Amino acid sequence: MRLELERRANPSKLLAFLSPVIALLMTMVTGVLIFAVMGVDPLKGLYAFFIEPLTEVWSLHELAIKATPIILIAVGLAVCFRSTNWNIGAEGQFIAGGIVGSMLPILAPEANGPWVLPAMMAIGMIGGALWGLIPALMKTRFGANEILTSLMLVYIAQLLLDWLVRGIWRNPAGFNFPESRTFTDGQILPELLMSGRMHYGALFAVIVVIATWFMLTRTMKGFEIKVIGQAPRAGAFAGFSAKKMTIFAFLFSGALAGLAGISEVAGAIQQLRPVISPGYGFTAIIVAFLGRLNPFGILLAGLVLALTYLGSEAAQITLGISDKLGRVFQGLVLFFVLSCDTLIYFRIKLVRSLAAKTEA
Repeated sequence: MRLELERRANPSKLLAFLSPVIALLMTMVTGVLIFAVMGVDPLKGLYAFFIEPLTEVWSLHELAIKATPIILIAVGLAVCFRSTNWNIGAEGQFIAGGIVGSMLPILAPEANGPWVLPAMMAIGMIGGALWGLIPALMKTRFGANEILTSLMLVYIAQLLLDWLVRGIWRNPAGFNFPESRTFTDGQILPELLMSGRMHYGALFAVIVVIATWFMLTRTMKGFEIKVIGQAPRAGAFAGFSAKKMTIFAFLFSGALAGLAGISEVAGAIQQLRPVISPGYGFTAIIVAFLGRLNPFGILLAGLVLALTYLGSEAAQITLGISDKLGRVFQGLVLFFVLSCDTLIYFRIKLVRSLAAKTEA
């Protein structure tokens, strides 16, 4: 005997809508068990992890700072995933955007004026888009699996960044630390409010969410993405090119990841370092699915997942537990979202083998 998944004829629309909420509740319940096993009061643990980071104005600013790159990347990934292009290497495109966008302030530190920041953002987007174009071309020209190629490019981008900040881009006045020169005031994204560090990257994220939602729901390109993703043969009959869509999706996703990268470098970090991301590119994959590949859903999901970064730091300080617990919660969210979706759209069926049927 074996277990098989059988597609349901009429899956519940209500459960499909509530699936992310159910996944979050199940993550909370599992979190209670984890805290209990660790010998921590579950209520104190949940408070420190999910409530305490929201009690101060400055921490709300930090929440926005951490959510900004996640949301930008996840919106781009939603376009890829909707068109069935599995871009798993957004982390590399994020890093590439940070590197390329930083070329201007590092190689021309005297550059100043109102044109500098827009130029940095544009160059960063180009860098991320070109890095995303590599797996797209390898898929369309050679049939290479985009999951593997985009993922392997992440490690190339990480090593390139490390080589640059320890070598030719190292700050000559930085006491031999592996970091670039610090950006000047005209090369740093200004703060949106006086009460904290939240910068204009948060505004970019909101604009991108609205613009992408409009593209997906009100334009022919959005219709093309939907048709190719859900019915490739119908798209081919309609004259839509799957190869061109692959190129577009990776360019779009890479550009937004690059914008997230240079916004993080020019906003929160203000220089290049060996590590500029705690894994935003991979977290954005969870956010894209948790937000149901909908830009506005991604906006909310990005804030929730950004909370796990702040919560893990707060729990480490308050309760003395490892900050790696945040990664555990992120993994649990993805696991429960996929599990809920599977059980909503499929039923588990017990299939008896031929020998068992004959014996019966």
